Amino acid sequence: MSSMEPRSPIALHKALERVWGSGKGLRRLSAVNHTVVGTRFMVTALVFFAIGGVLAMLIRAQLATSHSAFVGADIYNQIFTMHGTVMMFLFAIPMLEGLAIYMLPKVLGARDLAFPRVTAFGYWCYLFGGTIILVSMLFGVAPDSGWFMYTPLSSNVYTPGINADVWLLGVTFVEISAIAAAVEITVSILKIRAPGMSLNRMPIFAWYMLVTALMMVVGFPPLILASILLEIERAFDLPFFDPTRGGDPLLWQHLFWLFGHPEVYIIFLPAAGVLSTIIPVFAQRPIIGYRAIIIAIVALGFLSFGIWVHHMFTVGIPHLALAFFSAASAVVAIPTAVQIFAWLATLAHGRPRFDVPMLYVVGFFIVFVLGGLTGVMLAMVPFNWQAHDTHFVVAHLHYVLVGGFVFPMLAGIYYWLPHLTGRQSVHRISVPAFWLIFIGFNLTFFMMHLTGLMGMPRRIYTYPAAFGWDWLNLLSSVGGFILTMGFALVMADIILQLNFGRQFGRNPWRAGTLEWAMPTRPTSYAFASLPEVSERADDLDVDTLGRDLAAGNGYLGFVREERMETLGVDMTTGRLEHVALLPKSTYLPLVSASLVAGAVISMLFAFYWVALAFAVLVSLSFVWWSQANRIEPGMGLLDVGRGEKAPPHSEVDRPASWWAMVFALLANGTLFASLLFGTLYNWLVAANWPPPDVAETGLAMLVALIGYPIAGAVGWWIERTNRGSGRIAPLLAGLTGAYILTIAAGSIAIAGMPDPTAHAHAATAFALLGYGVLHCAIGLLFVLNAAIKMWRGLIVPGAQLELRIGSLWHGYTALTGIAGILMVMAMPFLIGMLEATR
Repeated sequence: MSSMEPRSPIALHKALERVWGSGKGLRRLSAVNHTVVGTRFMVTALVFFAIGGVLAMLIRAQLATSHSAFVGADIYNQIFTMHGTVMMFLFAIPMLEGLAIYMLPKVLGARDLAFPRVTAFGYWCYLFGGTIILVSMLFGVAPDSGWFMYTPLSSNVYTPGINADVWLLGVTFVEISAIAAAVEITVSILKIRAPGMSLNRMPIFAWYMLVTALMMVVGFPPLILASILLEIERAFDLPFFDPTRGGDPLLWQHLFWLFGHPEVYIIFLPAAGVLSTIIPVFAQRPIIGYRAIIIAIVALGFLSFGIWVHHMFTVGIPHLALAFFSAASAVVAIPTAVQIFAWLATLAHGRPRFDVPMLYVVGFFIVFVLGGLTGVMLAMVPFNWQAHDTHFVVAHLHYVLVGGFVFPMLAGIYYWLPHLTGRQSVHRISVPAFWLIFIGFNLTFFMMHLTGLMGMPRRIYTYPAAFGWDWLNLLSSVGGFILTMGFALVMADIILQLNFGRQFGRNPWRAGTLEWAMPTRPTSYAFASLPEVSERADDLDVDTLGRDLAAGNGYLGFVREERMETLGVDMTTGRLEHVALLPKSTYLPLVSASLVAGAVISMLFAFYWVALAFAVLVSLSFVWWSQANRIEPGMGLLDVGRGEKAPPHSEVDRPASWWAMVFALLANGTLFASLLFGTLYNWLVAANWPPPDVAETGLAMLVALIGYPIAGAVGWWIERTNRGSGRIAPLLAGLTGAYILTIAAGSIAIAGMPDPTAHAHAATAFALLGYGVLHCAIGLLFVLNAAIKMWRGLIVPGAQLELRIGSLWHGYTALTGIAGILMVMAMPFLIGMLEATR
């Protein structure tokens, strides 16, 4: 019988497993399945968490007594820098990414995310980048300037060697993973859902992850830009942050906290999504205030970007700005309070039943609310001036992050671990583990509030006995080791459950979300057939639904020509729109990530020509990605079951891949806007302006300025041309010529600039022009990819997705290139005006 004919549930399972399975042994390295990759993210994050915990214990051992000689100043600086770096960049963000990758297709009623290869690529980048950072400790060259890497401490003058370079290159490598995951999550939530699941029917967890992913798309580029600029300064002596040559160290703080403060809420919101999922289950009633919570998290996302100066109250900000940012820092507590009151109301109006996840929910309420109260205190400028850079701030940070992230994540682990393992815990060590964590945490960090109020600075490795801090620090250290024992018991409990837990039937918690409508342990294909959702997707009869889907009574309850398929829907209404054809398991993500690792390591050791060669190979590998996923044109409407048909994603106007380019360009545009902000900031704030030698605009820059509109216009025309590949070929040739002309002119303009190492003016001009040249080079890759696909007969009328996606890049490159050149050309005029005002 054909692959689309009805078959028994067992036969359907075998057919789907054959197509969606990831294999065994070394073949598993090619896995792109979201369950496998999400699990890898979470397990790797927990390993990094354990390493960060060991580093924290070394810190507490050093600070337990005054005049301690446990470690010296150099080693201590590496330890506390690595502790913060590991916990913020290698644990918290990847853990939430892993949870989202694992859970979202399951709660959205899909078989996978929109771009499985991107997810796998992100994991390998995360693993390799984190490994580079950690291995540096073994050689004594770990970062030692703090997890925030403030300039000028992290500049070549004060931090020679490669310590700071390890942080800058390693964290940027990891951030590639974060941006990839953010775009993947955003597009998957908006486009890859069960038919009928409109936005107002989405489970609340998906809403939390959507807002979080959008915040990551906009929030991470400023840090990526700052890391790139500082690495360029360290490697090539371009003075973006050097105050003696027109730069400003405070520019780093602005760029860093433009990322850093939203990151606190990026970490909190997924954990809050876990709470909003768990609390209704154990309260045994739907969550109260569904729409109010959505409004609150959207407001929280917006407000979090307006309070980055909250961390910079002591650097000399004007008083009016201090008042604004102080008020904004207090207002941000309102949407957080809306969520907390909604959770409390849900518990109060339900019939709560207690199990291990609820212990951690109660722990969250206590710890996070205390952290929120100290946060409001620090939002008040006079108090902030007194407590800034003391252990009071350290205590507040840990109450917010551990209370707002670790406690909810532990609740989520105990709630979803049966889903992952197919087993329930029969060992009650989880209860003493909770009390050790709760008591140990509060003993550790409550005392740090007191030492902070007594004036103990943060980041010091020793202190005199005369200040009376000894007994409080000793109690904190004892609490830290109690806390560590609690986490050790949690890990032991997880291992015991994996090996000796009791097997169970479907849905042990009697939940109403779609992940419990599938088999546990989860299959590689998630659902045997996909559901249609006609009500809110967090209060469903999943037991009945699960049996129907397992029998193949939903959408795509068959295997078609050995292809991996899921469904795409309209972004708002959830109406069935297209069939998403997904790529099978492949080693390409591992290959590309390995090449990126080669580039990073080459830059770390100053082998820049080798790094450039690796970068070219990375670019070509991505072209290979596109060519490897062959989708034959002209498929027409495809049967999806239940009497409905839909076209493949390659033959609709705006599938997930088109939207992925939109959100990737949003992230890129945020980076470019941050570069413009940095340029203007140095003009207006930095010392040693105007520069002694102002760059003159030349003919080459005018040629480049003409080339950008040509490239954008031709790209726009290609996207709207639907006359077959033969007619498009001349336009592609014209686009190639425009790009080559612009690259040549831009390169000549860069060569004609004053020495970029002499002053920040020339350095920022170099960065703006270099940004445009780089994007023209990437545009040529899009042209090359389209030309190859035309030659292979994969671009025909009605199937020109690559051209539409490429046109977005061409238009973006034209707009940002024009803006960059105009900024460089305007510099002499603006600098003259600035000199006149001074």
